[in-house]
Amino acid sequence: MELRQLRVFEAVVRHGTVTDAAVALGLAPSSVSARIRALEESLGVPLFDRTARGMRLTASGERMLAWSRRLLDAAEQARSEVVGAASALRLGALETIAATHVPRVLARLAARSPGIAAEVAASSFRDELLADVTDGKLDAALLLDTGDSLGDLGFPPPEEPLTFVDVEPVPLVLVAAPGHALAGRHGLVRDDLRGESLLVNVQNCSFRLAADRFLGPDVARVRAGGVPVQRAWAEQGLGVALLPAFAVAEALRAGALVGLDLPVPDISLRLVWRSDREALPGLRELLYACAAAPVA
Repeated sequence: MELRQLRVFEAVVRHGTVTDAAVALGLAPSSVSARIRALEESLGVPLFDRTARGMRLTASGERMLAWSRRLLDAAEQARSEVVGAASALRLGALETIAATHVPRVLARLAARSPGIAAEVAASSFRDELLADVTDGKLDAALLLDTGDSLGDLGFPPPEEPLTFVDVEPVPLVLVAAPGHALAGRHGLVRDDLRGESLLVNVQNCSFRLAADRFLGPDVARVRAGGVPVQRAWAEQGLGVALLPAFAVAEALRAGALVGLDLPVPDISLRLVWRSDREALPGLRELLYACAAAPVA
């Protein structure tokens, strides 16, 4: 087996067709097909069923997929050690937490393991982060979730199971302008929000998912934008917003916003990774860095 064959194999699995894999790799489709055939011949088994809808893994192909990533990871690790290069850790994070939480994780990682260079990819799209972890483009990712299973916040879990650990709780606060009718009232319940406007972002936003889970469907949703926009609109009295405490702490201290007395469960800052990559030195050190102390 050649490493270039394994890279092409993974690209075909990821993209589903020879043509799409060829475009992604910058190769001719004939070259992609030739490398897949050569890999199959070297193993003596077919790795794909060729169908009208694309390339579908056989049982042997499924087993090869797990080995392919291990072999490519081992080759990259060997290269780094032989040439004396620092280990590269590829960490993804939602943009919401990339600026507020990731720097402290990286600081602890640098203090503990100065030989590990971290590359951070921030994204607004959770499904992209999960897909990149599944595909091996990222070693791990930080996102927001809740519950005992990945996706309990309300987003679809990835097709391939991922391992996760909750790094720390992320408190949520239901906020409004100081003059809001519910400001100062104690013991609010969900029914008290009937007739209110709940400022939200796109459907797949973590905090909108949290609102759907914890506040129910009866309060009207008003599409505002990201966290800064929701916070600004709430300050102007255009509605209430369910936001992370770290994003509204300053506004609460300044009196620009007030917290409404409706208890909402915390969500979790969650680190996800593939269990078959736990042997990577950078990933082990990242787990230690995340577990060292609360991030916030």
